[in-house]
Amino acid sequence: MLACPAVSQQFVIQGGHALAGTVTPTGNKNAALPILAATLLTDEEVILENVPDILDVHAMLAILDDLGVAVREEPDGALAFRAAAVRSPVLDPELCKRIRASVLFAGPLLARAGAVTLPLPGGDFIGRRRIDTHLMAFRALGADVDEAGRAYGMSHTGLAGAEIFLDEASVTATENVLMAAVLARGRTTILNAACEPHVQDLAEFLVVLGARIDGIGTNRLVIDGVERLHGGRFRIGPDYIEIASFIGLAAITGSDLTISEARPADLRMILLGFGRLGIEVEWVGDTALRIPPGQSLEVVQDEGGAIPKIDDGPWPAFPADLTSIATAVATQARGEVMIFEKMFENRLFFVDKLMAMGARIILCDPHRAVVSGPAQLYGERVESPDIRAGMAMLIAGLAASGTTTIGNIGQIDRGYERIDERLRAVGARIERVDD
Repeated sequence: MLACPAVSQQFVIQGGHALAGTVTPTGNKNAALPILAATLLTDEEVILENVPDILDVHAMLAILDDLGVAVREEPDGALAFRAAAVRSPVLDPELCKRIRASVLFAGPLLARAGAVTLPLPGGDFIGRRRIDTHLMAFRALGADVDEAGRAYGMSHTGLAGAEIFLDEASVTATENVLMAAVLARGRTTILNAACEPHVQDLAEFLVVLGARIDGIGTNRLVIDGVERLHGGRFRIGPDYIEIASFIGLAAITGSDLTISEARPADLRMILLGFGRLGIEVEWVGDTALRIPPGQSLEVVQDEGGAIPKIDDGPWPAFPADLTSIATAVATQARGEVMIFEKMFENRLFFVDKLMAMGARIILCDPHRAVVSGPAQLYGERVESPDIRAGMAMLIAGLAASGTTTIGNIGQIDRGYERIDERLRAVGARIERVDD
């Protein structure tokens, strides 16, 4: 597994070169994180395949280790987990500061230990990320919730199934309730549930362990609680956000890339959104996706010649995690397009870095940006403020003329496994150096 860098590092990219070859996506980061937390739900061994080797996974593993979970690496690269006992339901505040997904330990600890002390989670500063929906749902299941300083104390004398209508289709709230409900007494119905592919992966994993869940892939989940879960083996699905990142990268660098192990059902709206920027792809067999080289990207106008928009929303809408990538791609497409990021009020603030590279972007407000292309991009020194913005700037750097240096690349390492090594394998001129 990847070791955390001892010093600050940066990427140095020589842009303007087409890539060629095949890349394989890693396991879905956003599926791996809740599934790692869910290993607490059984005292038997759980083996996970295709766990991405990224810094966010290491942050979750550090919390599991602190809770007393034994972890070992199998010869085939899979990870084996054994939560024979939970050392303490009190989560370490310093470890939780490292990752937003630390909130996902609340549901499993409530179900397994009957209590949890949850510090405020860390993570990207891309806007307010409320946990109200989590707390409301836990209360509905019978938990008492008290706020104590910068932590929440939760406990119960027995979780009981309930009908829960989430006030927002929150991914992490859906996952937290799902993990708590599988060991609750009786039936739980989650309405307005998130149904992203990573939520589906978590649900399928829990079913492998003996959970009873109906409605997987829909916004209505029905969970019949069981007394205990057993061990099992599960393979995490491919990361469709990474796949989409590779699609955007290939399109604006004129590369001939093939992405293996893609799931078509995960990419329908993504391909529609990228299609508005003129990106064309072709399927090779059932799971390989090729981006043909030398595409002439052009924004497809809406009927009547209106400027189109790419906007995000709950699944199956265009994913919020891809608005940064779409913005970078749009800088190289002829025409104008509006990027409308509805979920997080700070995510688009990175566009000043693309503008410093030569992009023509008007930031209308915290949620909307109008991009005019194509613009000649030039190498620049930039910093990565979050995972997806960092990848967007990496993509822009590969398309730019000259040398781009990206600092704070630990943010990129949080979500993309050994991205420099994997891109060099298909011809990218990118080096990781100490800052």
